[in-house]
Amino acid sequence: MDPFLNEQHHIFQEQFRRFCQKEIAPLVEDAERTQTFPRHLFPLMGKMGYLCVRCPEEYGGAEADKITDVILREELSRVCQGIATSWSAHSHLATYPIISAGTADQRKKYLVPAVKGERIGAFALSEPDAGSDTKSITSRADKDGNEYVLRGAKTFITNAPIADFLVVAAYTDRSQGYHGISLFIVDADTPGVGVRKLDKEGIRSSDTGEVFFDDCRLGPQNLLGGEEGTFNLIMETLGEGRVGVAANMVGVAQAAYEAALVYAKERIQFGQSIGKFQAVAHKLADMYTDIRAARLMVLSAAQQIDLGRPCILEASACKLFASEVAVRVARESIQIHGGYGIMSEFPVSRYLRDALVYTIGEGTSEIQRNIIAKQIGL
Repeated sequence: MDPFLNEQHHIFQEQFRRFCQKEIAPLVEDAERTQTFPRHLFPLMGKMGYLCVRCPEEYGGAEADKITDVILREELSRVCQGIATSWSAHSHLATYPIISAGTADQRKKYLVPAVKGERIGAFALSEPDAGSDTKSITSRADKDGNEYVLRGAKTFITNAPIADFLVVAAYTDRSQGYHGISLFIVDADTPGVGVRKLDKEGIRSSDTGEVFFDDCRLGPQNLLGGEEGTFNLIMETLGEGRVGVAANMVGVAQAAYEAALVYAKERIQFGQSIGKFQAVAHKLADMYTDIRAARLMVLSAAQQIDLGRPCILEASACKLFASEVAVRVARESIQIHGGYGIMSEFPVSRYLRDALVYTIGEGTSEIQRNIIAKQIGL
């Protein structure tokens, strides 16, 4: 038995794996082809208790530990990373700030229906000219009497085309530097909000879009927590999210490895299965070893979070390693499949496209190395 998992974790893993195979796997091909998230999954997963699993019970969540969260993420990503991406944007990015700092009214209005899957959330941070450099965002919310006037544009926003609400980062006070960045909860149907869907190569079954705010008027009830200056909460949200994303990448790598292993056993060349050739066998041995190491790193970081210990270094390390492992494993899986690896009827090219997204998304590999270097005293 894995030292990080108890009996309840194993029971949950088996139950959720069956759910993914029954309810999600049959939807993947069409969702990838049409670049459309199967929206009915949100209320279905909400009913089953699979949304916002870290949310406190008083708001309808399971109040699960972080290890349960990473188990769910790995299993979901084994089936489809695009669908897992939309789940993550809703179940963590859009709701973690509300759980952490939202007012009672905000939690009731947004968090409770989000847990049920009745309202879909998105987290609007990245901009056309501000990706890794979060502090350089230009969106602003200017005070006008008792209201705020939100102006700006966001891009690469997961769930934007299907979201009912967005958690939006904008400057409320430039004179305070990045401490003047605040978060707002914005209903998608608010006048002045516009969305354009983006066309992508990876995570195609996740709806992604650009969002525009044109003199969008917000009341004080839209200011997250009723307080300005929540930049640290943005960093906290991204930090814990990196452990989750690392688990997603373990799932993608596991799917690519399993596909390659099956193919290596079945494909016959020169009178024997190609897995019998040392060149292929060693690839699979390395793939297994890398995945095992990445999974243990993720579980160790998740345990740190569950123990309430600082996890900045561990989060960046496991996100860096797991995402790059996923790319390596998916690339080798394609190589083992040969010509079939680049055929659309085989999923292995999808695994590579999806893995490449997360050497960039939620903190590039280069940014993770910068964080790690700083944490080790460089």
